Amino acid sequence: MNVTTPLKLTDALPVIPLRTDETIAVVGLGYVGLPVAVGFARHFTNVTGFDINESRILQLDDGFDSTLEISRAEIMESHLVVTHSVASLSLASFFIVTVPTPIDKGNRPDLSPLRAACKTIAPHLSKGAIVVFESTVYPGVTEDICGPILAEISGLRCGVDFKLGYSPERINPGDTEHRLENITKVVAAQDAESLERVADVYGTLVHAGVHRAPTIRVAEAAKVIENTQRDVNIALMNEIAIICDRLDVQTSDVIEAASTKWNFLPFTPGLVGGHCIGVDPYYLTAKAEEVGYHSEIILSGRHVNDGMGAFIAAKAVKMLASLNVPLSRANVGVLGLTFKENVPDLRNSKTFDVLDALSEFGVRPIVHDPMANRAEIPEGAFDWVDAGDMPKLDLLILAVPHHEYIEGDVAKLVRDGGAIVDIRSALNRGDIPRNVRYWSL
Repeated sequence: MNVTTPLKLTDALPVIPLRTDETIAVVGLGYVGLPVAVGFARHFTNVTGFDINESRILQLDDGFDSTLEISRAEIMESHLVVTHSVASLSLASFFIVTVPTPIDKGNRPDLSPLRAACKTIAPHLSKGAIVVFESTVYPGVTEDICGPILAEISGLRCGVDFKLGYSPERINPGDTEHRLENITKVVAAQDAESLERVADVYGTLVHAGVHRAPTIRVAEAAKVIENTQRDVNIALMNEIAIICDRLDVQTSDVIEAASTKWNFLPFTPGLVGGHCIGVDPYYLTAKAEEVGYHSEIILSGRHVNDGMGAFIAAKAVKMLASLNVPLSRANVGVLGLTFKENVPDLRNSKTFDVLDALSEFGVRPIVHDPMANRAEIPEGAFDWVDAGDMPKLDLLILAVPHHEYIEGDVAKLVRDGGAIVDIRSALNRGDIPRNVRYWSL
């Protein structure tokens, strides 16, 4: 069935005048698209959120966001129309594409969702429309791949009948401080006139202001290096953590001491997953290879970060061996499956690397996560338990420090003489019983 229904409204309507000069369609209503769509619906009369997932549309129509990024009140108070009917796109003058851009099993860019979005939009393009992409891509994708698809299917001339724009997303799932409205928005377009149009539309929503990039390729490159820089820095700290472990030095103590210098950057070690930091660098290195350059630092950082799950599992197994616990009978609990704390997103979570490595050692872990949707958890060599059903553990791995774990006394799950692996150094070491061994990155 087709759902093209305005989200229910309350009396708490915006007091600012709503703009009517653009009809906006946001294509893709995930972690990025929904906040964008709801944000624009506070300022524009005609905003449509489109997604091919019918169940997602039905949930949003009822005011429920499964990503937990937008509250029911925010949804209900907006003027947003949600739909999975492509016919609704025909009225749009301003398209915003926010579909995912993942990598394949060979760590190569997978542009199939982006290509599909272009094929969906193209038949509904009209003269004067502008299509702005927010999805992470390597430099050149918007103009060399997306533009030609839109032109071929629509029969319109790219750069003449319709224009392209690019404005990289900076949504940080679970972050209530850095929101769409208070983060500077980078915008770019094919020409000066289109650039001002894009800047004007986003400027209505983004209070922090917009940065006009000189070209679309500059904006595309800026996006991929933002997360590549973080990835490389975390890889450095992960490598330092491995060295500190061999030196029997606590990494968090070292970082605390080094942070007293004014220009030290306090990155911390950990598992690097999710749909951005662990993915975006591969978009940059793939394009680099295409133009004849093989990355050294970026790919080395990716290699270090991708190997941390196996390193942590090996450390856990060594701790079990020191406790004289047979691996096949060990009670090993793993808390946290999502890619980061306090979000339900399981995409590219590196906790599963830890679980897989433990399985190779003959350990069958017991897992729990208060945020994850159990139906979305892939099958594996582990057992799920509900809250309160975790048995006494020989070893506990705190993989993702959700609030529920930090605020609770997770150390009590460990038996006398057992051990804790605190990947992110999230626990207060003073709260750990003296007869429980403790290790962290």
